[in-house]
Amino acid sequence: MKLYAKTIPQTLPAWATTVTKSADLIEIEINDEHPDFQSLLEELETEIEPGTIGVKAEELCSRLGFDLSNPNLYQLLEQAQTLISLIATHPDYRQLLDEGYQPDLNIADAQTALTYLEWDLERNREPSA
Repeated sequence: MKLYAKTIPQTLPAWATTVTKSADLIEIEINDEHPDFQSLLEELETEIEPGTIGVKAEELCSRLGFDLSNPNLYQLLEQAQTLISLIATHPDYRQLLDEGYQPDLNIADAQTALTYLEWDLERNREPSA
């Protein structure tokens, strides 16, 4: 399981590892099979709504000292475009194409869809003339 946070404590539990860290986003990998993590979940378990038992992410992160990140849509689009570009140039993906992989929609379609979304966001952000 992964969590994305703005800030984290200096020392993480044994079941949490920092994967990437940038100026505004920290990616944390959680070993959700670890017994200590399972104990924490049991401790925080609550009835979220009638008949539904679980742990609220906000409560878990608060206990851990994480400040959850809620990246804006522009950041997410940028990350998605970067990931799609990495997929398009990945040797395993290239090999699949060489072996005849022909999806109904391709990487270029995904990039185009994200570009259209960016354009609509920009258009909606511009003040009307």
